[in-house]
Amino acid sequence: LIRKQEGLQVVRKQKKKRLLGTSTTGLSKATYAHHVWSYDLVSDQTACGRRIKCLTVIDEYTRYGLSIYTGRSITSGHVKRVLKELFEKWGPPTCIKSDNGPEFIAKNIQDWLGNAGVKTRYIDPGSPWQNGHNESFNGVFRDGCLDRWLFYSVQEARRVIGSWLDEYNTERPHGSLAGVPPASYMKQVAGKERKA
Repeated sequence: LIRKQEGLQVVRKQKKKRLLGTSTTGLSKATYAHHVWSYDLVSDQTACGRRIKCLTVIDEYTRYGLSIYTGRSITSGHVKRVLKELFEKWGPPTCIKSDNGPEFIAKNIQDWLGNAGVKTRYIDPGSPWQNGHNESFNGVFRDGCLDRWLFYSVQEARRVIGSWLDEYNTERPHGSLAGVPPASYMKQVAGKERKA
């Protein structure tokens, strides 16, 4: 205001354009196990006030929690390492869905997923319902674990979260799976062949 009154040039801030991930497939509903995985980040903090982040990865068809990786920060390198371990254990999914977070749209992740034959689907900005299965999982995770524990270290958080994920997969009945836990449902549908 003072610069304007004095007849000086007023510099207007330019809005930064945010890069968006390039989807390689349309929004699709999972029709078999390991068809569509989705992943997202959830934030919390330790007792000292320092932030921790959790990378959650789920199988949309079986609602099975594939992984929750926890660290002070999560980069595209962490994402790639977690996915690599999951691909070795389960095989790559047909498609993976996420928001446009920098960890997910990084070129090294997009290239690596493309080389692995995994299609990507990035939800529209401000449209979390397009990743509804993961958003629902994250809500249950926050209510059932993060809001109930005060972590003193990342190591403690990893232990507690790992135990919670195991309980979620093997003991907690899931309403959308006719009341059976995700691990039991995954065994039930294991005979269904993956489609190309």
